Amino acid sequence: MCSQRRVFREVRTVPVAPARFSVLSEDFAADPYRHFSPLREQAPVHYEPAIDSYFLSRHEDVKRVLTDHEAFTTETLHVRAEPVMRGRVLAQMTGAEHTAKRKIVVRGFTGPALQEQVRAIRANAAELIAPFLTRGRMDLVNDFGKPLAVQVTLDVLGLERRDWRQVAAWHSGVAEFVTSMDLTPERRRHCMDCAEQLEAYLLPVIEQRRRHPGADLISRLCTAEFNGIGMSDRDVTALIVNVLVAAAEPADKTLALLFKHLIDRPEQLEQVRRDPELLSAAIAETLRFTPPVQLIPRQAAQDTAFAGGTVPAGATVFCMIGAANRDPAAFTDPDSFDIHRPDLGAARSFTAAAQHLSFGTGLHQCVGAAFARAEIETVAAMLLPLLDQVRHSPGFRYRETGLYTRGPVSLPLDFTPVRAGEGHAGPTLSPLY
Repeated sequence: MCSQRRVFREVRTVPVAPARFSVLSEDFAADPYRHFSPLREQAPVHYEPAIDSYFLSRHEDVKRVLTDHEAFTTETLHVRAEPVMRGRVLAQMTGAEHTAKRKIVVRGFTGPALQEQVRAIRANAAELIAPFLTRGRMDLVNDFGKPLAVQVTLDVLGLERRDWRQVAAWHSGVAEFVTSMDLTPERRRHCMDCAEQLEAYLLPVIEQRRRHPGADLISRLCTAEFNGIGMSDRDVTALIVNVLVAAAEPADKTLALLFKHLIDRPEQLEQVRRDPELLSAAIAETLRFTPPVQLIPRQAAQDTAFAGGTVPAGATVFCMIGAANRDPAAFTDPDSFDIHRPDLGAARSFTAAAQHLSFGTGLHQCVGAAFARAEIETVAAMLLPLLDQVRHSPGFRYRETGLYTRGPVSLPLDFTPVRAGEGHAGPTLSPLY
């Protein structure tokens, strides 16, 4: 390790700019977006000595790292994810194993399975929103978005929705481990405890689904085979936790960010209300403008030169998705939110051909992109007519948190309440909406 660190010092040729700047600073955490342009221009390969890692901010460089699977591996996930995932996740797999297991998971999020999930999403959303309609006020993040994201994911997996609060608490610990840059021993122990308790909760479910499989994703994993051999309990557990984190973590953030951006731009909000076909473009632009996943880690397999410097073999590289998505070399006027943006391509924004990098790209692009689109579109289309005259609550001060994943702490909204027993300007809400 000592000799490797000396190599890091010898080959690193990147100036750190601006002076004494750190991605780990409170200043960056408060508003990373204002730092992206100086990073791209002055230190596109930025080195953080405190964590011995490199941060890439240009769209071209980030895309190169995410698509060159030989030069940049997912080996770093062995440390960053595997301990709390309780096994290897999809991003760590390659070749035939990756193709087979990814296909199993993707099938759980597409086709007839997705159609059934959309019905469950509507039912969940209707139940959660109903108590707030007569009040005319709710916190879109904490009252609605977070519980919805977890409950919907439990439905997909085939887990009991009544357990969502406990599962959400365990999920929070797992996510903290994966996304933190510097865990204290106490927080690390807490995260590991969450992972162990989640695993203990899942093992009896896995055993039961092996005996009596159903149509849910856990049953699919339990009955699937790779090279003629069924997956072990550890394999299945890791993929379940992989899906839980990947599906639940970004969903509530994207929904809240979508509404914030539209409320802040009343003319675009009105356009989406008048033309529902614009909703997909609004979601795609939200993902580009403020991606919920800000960092994707990789490990350099060899010394690699970029325009701004060299990344040495063995180094951890963090792809800065937020910075890449606002690179003027990739998008015109990138710091403006524009649902009519001609260089986005809403139709391809949820596929491997997306110009933005919010779902990653290449071999390990997010398996749940189609599901994320269906979930956010379904819920947003449901909420827009129900939240008449929606606006930020008086006195609200907006704040985001997160370096690895990022989203609003809260989003209190006021809207025209629905009087009990009376109609509503939008469609009637029912459990079968």
